[in-house]
Parts: sequence; C-alpha cells; structure tokens
Amino acid sequence: MNKSIRIGGASGFWGDSVISTPQLLNNDNNLDFIVYDYLAEITMSILARARAKDANLGYATDFVNSVMKLNLRQIADQNVKILSNAGGVNPEACAEAIREIIKDQNLNLKVAVVVGDDLLENKSSIFKSNFKEMFTNEDLPDQSKVASINAYLGAFPIAKALELGADIVITGRCVDSAVTLAACIHSFGWKEDNWNYLAGGSLAGHIIECGTQSTGGNFTDWELVSDQIDTMGYPIVEVLENSNFTCLKSNNSGGLVSIGTVSEQMLYEIGDPQAYILPDVVCDFSEVKIKQVEKDNVFISGAIGYPAPNTYKVSMTYSDGFRGGHLMSFVGIDAAKKAKAYGDAIFKRSRTIMKIMNISDFTETSIEIIGNQSQYSKKNDNYINREVILKYAAKHEDIKAIGIMLKESIGLGLSTPPGLSGFAGARPKPSPVIRLFSFLIPKSDVNVEVITDANTDAETINISNGELFNIKKIIRPSEPKLNHEDDLVDVPLLKIAYARSGDKGNKANIGIIARDPKFYPIICNYLTNKVVAENFSLFLEGSIERYLLPGCFAVNFLLDDVLGGGGPASLRNDPQGKAYGQILLDQMIPVSKKLLG
Repeated sequence: MNKSIRIGGASGFWGDSVISTPQLLNNDNNLDFIVYDYLAEITMSILARARAKDANLGYATDFVNSVMKLNLRQIADQNVKILSNAGGVNPEACAEAIREIIKDQNLNLKVAVVVGDDLLENKSSIFKSNFKEMFTNEDLPDQSKVASINAYLGAFPIAKALELGADIVITGRCVDSAVTLAACIHSFGWKEDNWNYLAGGSLAGHIIECGTQSTGGNFTDWELVSDQIDTMGYPIVEVLENSNFTCLKSNNSGGLVSIGTVSEQMLYEIGDPQAYILPDVVCDFSEVKIKQVEKDNVFISGAIGYPAPNTYKVSMTYSDGFRGGHLMSFVGIDAAKKAKAYGDAIFKRSRTIMKIMNISDFTETSIEIIGNQSQYSKKNDNYINREVILKYAAKHEDIKAIGIMLKESIGLGLSTPPGLSGFAGARPKPSPVIRLFSFLIPKSDVNVEVITDANTDAETINISNGELFNIKKIIRPSEPKLNHEDDLVDVPLLKIAYARSGDKGNKANIGIIARDPKFYPIICNYLTNKVVAENFSLFLEGSIERYLLPGCFAVNFLLDDVLGGGGPASLRNDPQGKAYGQILLDQMIPVSKKLLG
C-alpha cells in the first residue's frame, strides 16, 4: 500500500489553459495522477444542446483534442493516471474519441467510463415525483424546457474503474473533488466508513479543483505574483495515507503557495463549513489547520468526516426565455450621467417599437455604470470618474424583443451624448436564459455503472444508501473573546484579512481569513451580519448566515438571493459574486494600534 501519492490539478473549468498538462508533466513533478474538472451547471446545458445536434458530441472536445492528443505519449511513458469529468453529458463518446487517439498513437492504455449521472431519460418519472427545489421549495419547471438533469456522483465508482485496470477514467457529472478523492481511495484502500480520511481526501480535491486559484490566482495579495501570472504553477497535492496532505505547485513555475492562497481556496464556494455535504461523506472543515512548512509548501490537516448522505444532489437546467446586452464606454465630464441617459434611451426606444409590434414589456432590465461604484452599496460621495462603461441588458420571453433592444442600442449611436467610444466587433446576439433547479434524489434511485472497454458489459457499482444527516447534532464553535483596547484606529479589513468569494446558484459566499490569529477575535466581533448586509444592500434580497472556522481563523458568510438569479440567469455584471470579497475588504474595522504594531 502506498504511503503517499502526488496528484496534479490541471483544469478548473472548461476553457482552462492548455499549458497545464505539459507543465505538470515536464518539470520532474513525479505525479501519480492528474485530475481535470470541466463542468459547471451552465456547461451541462451547453453540452446537452451540442449532443442534441450531434449524438457524438456533448463532451469537452478540447480535453480530447488539446490535452489527450498532444500529451498521451508522455502520460503513458510516465505511467500517470488520468481522471476527468470531461465526459459531460456524453462520457462514452468522449472515451471512444480517446481510444481512437490511443490506437492511432499505438499506445497501450485502458479507458474506463463512469455512467449513471445522466437522468434526462428519467425525466417523466422525475416529474411525476413532484420534487421541490432544495433551496427555495419551488415546484418543478415546465418539463418541455428542460435541457439537462444530472446527479452529482461521488468517488467510489471512479476508484472502482481504477481497480479494474483503467489508465484513464472519464465521467459525466460528479462533484468536483471526486476525481482527487478517487485517487486516494484506490491508492490507500479507504472504505466507505473511513469518514475522516474521506473528508481529508475531499478537501485535497477542493484545494486543487480550481487549478491556479490555490497557487496565487484570484489571491487578495495579488501584487506578490503580478509579474508571474503568465507562468503561474498548477497545484499539486501530496496526500498521506492518513488523509493529511501538502499543497505544492509545479516545479519551475511562477505563483505562490501560502497559508493565504490555500485558506482562500478552502473557503471558496462553500456554505456551512461544518456540513459540506458530498456524495461520499459529510465534511467538517471548521478545525482544519493550515501550516506553512517552507516556501510554496503548505501542510493541511484536521478535516472531520461524518457518514455519507442518503441522497444525491441533482442539477436540472432549463430554458426561461432570452437575454441580451452589451458594453459601451463614455468619456469626459459627467461620463456616468451620459451613460445612464443613453441606457435609459435604449429601453425607451425599444419599448416604443415593441408596443407597435404588440410585444409585451421586458421581464427584467439592467443598467450598471461600471467605474461609477455600481457594484458598491456604500458609496464614496467624493468619487468622480471621467470614464465609465455602460452595461445594459434585458430579459424577455420572446427572442424578437431582445433582438429589437440590441439593434436599437446600436441604431441610437448618432443620438448619443458625446464621448461614446468602444472596442467591439459585430452587434451581440440574443442568448437563452438558463436557470438551475436543484433537488435531492434517493441514492437507491440512481444506477451507477463502470464500462471498462467499448466492447464489454457495464459493471454496476454498489453504493451505500447512506443515512440522513442531522445538522442539529453539530456543535458550533464559540465566539472568540475580544480584549477591548482604548487605542483604536479604523483600518480597511484588507489590512487584517484575506477574502475570497464565489457562488452557488443564487447564493454567494464570502470567506474572510485573519492574516494573523490575533486579528481573528476582532473580525468575529466587528464583522457582523448587519455590517455585511449594509455592504450588499443594493443586491441582497435574502438572509445572511455566518459560520466560524477557528482552525484557520476564518469566518464564512453565506448570502442568499443576492445574485439576481445567478450565472446565466442573471443580468448582473457580476452574476457569480466573484468581486464580493474585494468589496467587503473596503469595510473599515476598528483595530488597536498595539495589535497593528
């Protein structure tokens, strides 16, 4: 049995750089596995449309053409196992395309496929079951508008494929961390009831699932790596048999691995850190310790696991009309007023034409003046900008209405206030509004199989039905005690904390990590839900939940109904809350001069 394994993370989204795989292979990184994450909810709907047009498509084609085709020989020479969810909604077609490349290159590699996540063929029975949306309790959408239905599978089927001799495993939808956890399960022989181990392996996967976001990308202290963005190293985790692990980056690369970069990534896109629910385990990251061992070498330990849940989360995507929009710049005195006036005129002109054509009004419109504090709920009254970007957008059931708006936004160009400019190509086109409907389905209703060869029968994988997770049993950390000082001075939160934010559907999370443990009580005391709500009052429609992570001296805020629908359903300039952490770092916090040194 292995004492440790080394896993490289080569993809964090569909479109990640082609340089990742050769970087990980060419720098004496001594890897056992390379893992790839390609899928997001919108990606599934795009791939579903591709499959509808061509039965041989529906997977991430660049994984085949730009990654496998160019690197397979070196992968074979180094005996590196490849685990990827690039299969999208058609993993068998993806696997077959890779087998053709293996044959053409005269290599001896075995490709396996995990299937069972795609529930689109079960659409009728799903709609008869009257599932409710797991966050909003809404009813199922119009069945005819559904594009994709996929369960988030876990790691054990992937590990089974490795056990059956696969060199390359292709999956459809699985949780992002499953490919990393599968490598650990296979290498160490972890069982379904090794909950702490499964939680640690899942955390390792979470740290590398977004590629360079753990090695300096999207990092609060970005200036530390500003001259190395083009050479930023892809992450590597060296996982021990006890599930503790070290985070590194590729040799001979730029970037940074520090307590800050790893802590930020741990809090990225999570909700309750004590109930991070995955198919194989429920994780508690609240007491995780993150320690700098040496330069670009961080040790992570302390993840806690609970029994796997008895359900799979299912992501259903469906169309809900159309949207469109564009960007234009205005320069000069009163640039923001000019932009606002032109944005209003676009919708007035469009509505006039729509009324003549007996087309109903837009279901939603949006004007944001980028550069004029449009993302800030708390404004700086002394802020003046002489150059701004007008972002205008709208939604409508009828594609014609969006077409009218986009045409008139250009047609009014000679009537605009002075200072209009821009660098753009052709007029934008309407696109579908894709919404997400998430629900839970019993594990017993999902049949998961592994296919190890194109000509062999599928092998059904026995997955434990799990158990209902009782969140009320969680013991919450206590608030740290604050020693009140007299010599207080207001400083930006940035001075004492790191931050990273992300999205899940229409929710956003903001993780705040103390730069030094001494600042943790201050952050907990002064950064309240009320303060956070004031910073996002312009967008926040729902509630805020607040969670403590004393192990890494962090606080996680979860904001509900704050993204205008989120992702491709939103008209916002920031539909995924990526800038929310940066906005909150502007908040002034009273800190003792003594602590500031």
